[in-house]
Amino acid sequence: MIIARHLHEGSVRIALVDGDELVNLKTDHDDLPELLASEVPVEELVSEQRTALSQARLLPPVGAPPAILAVGLNYRAHVEEGGRDVPTTPVIFTKHHNCIIGPGEGIHIPQVASEMVDYEGELAIIIGRRCRHVPKDRAHEVIAGYSIMNDVSVRDWQRASPTMLMGKSWDTHGPLGPWMVTGSSLDPHNLQLTTRVNGEIRQDSNTDDLIFDCFDIIHHLSTAFTLEPGTVIATGTPAGVGLYWDPPKMLAPGDEVSITIDGIGTLTNPVVSEPNTQLV
Repeated sequence: MIIARHLHEGSVRIALVDGDELVNLKTDHDDLPELLASEVPVEELVSEQRTALSQARLLPPVGAPPAILAVGLNYRAHVEEGGRDVPTTPVIFTKHHNCIIGPGEGIHIPQVASEMVDYEGELAIIIGRRCRHVPKDRAHEVIAGYSIMNDVSVRDWQRASPTMLMGKSWDTHGPLGPWMVTGSSLDPHNLQLTTRVNGEIRQDSNTDDLIFDCFDIIHHLSTAFTLEPGTVIATGTPAGVGLYWDPPKMLAPGDEVSITIDGIGTLTNPVVSEPNTQLV
């Protein structure tokens, strides 16, 4: 089952993807965290309202996640390309919630940090219910589904402080989509992941290269704190980030980034110069 969010007649709606159509759900909820927390079976909410997918404006499947958690250095080949040691404990960081954008929205190249903006194609977990102290063998029970995230990274800002928050959290630097595929629909640990920039393949890997798999990550995180419905967890990026090409291949205005994960779909975003976003 595939669940999407889109604009319908000026309102945000949650819908099922049925072939080349969106089927709206009969719910007042306009975001997944609230719908998931309600624990109402999605199958009971299907309406007769249909929209052609080709004419829909898709939104991120989770517009306001209660948390965005991410794992660094979690693909063996990515660790190797950076000359790092393989972690023995998951490397966890957070992204600020304002980074989230949907399919087709522009990734901003900041005026004050324009030379070191990088892409990172990642499998994203979306938590389905409130949970704590989740055993690894039951982690699949708390997963609502999976999506695609581009963990856009400003490398110089990322390296300038002991934590990665300031390099990972710029507005628009968390594209998410194009929708959520429910957890029972695929095996998250055998999915091909391909990132293209302007059609050129930059990353081409499989989630079987994960050091800590999706269930390891949920077990680890929930040991320390409660995970809320709608929490997004970016599971790490494979080898091929722009920083480690020779010479580096960083993002610039006019580029287009497309990330494809088998069984989920393709998330595509243009790269644009940061507009005047000053708020005072």
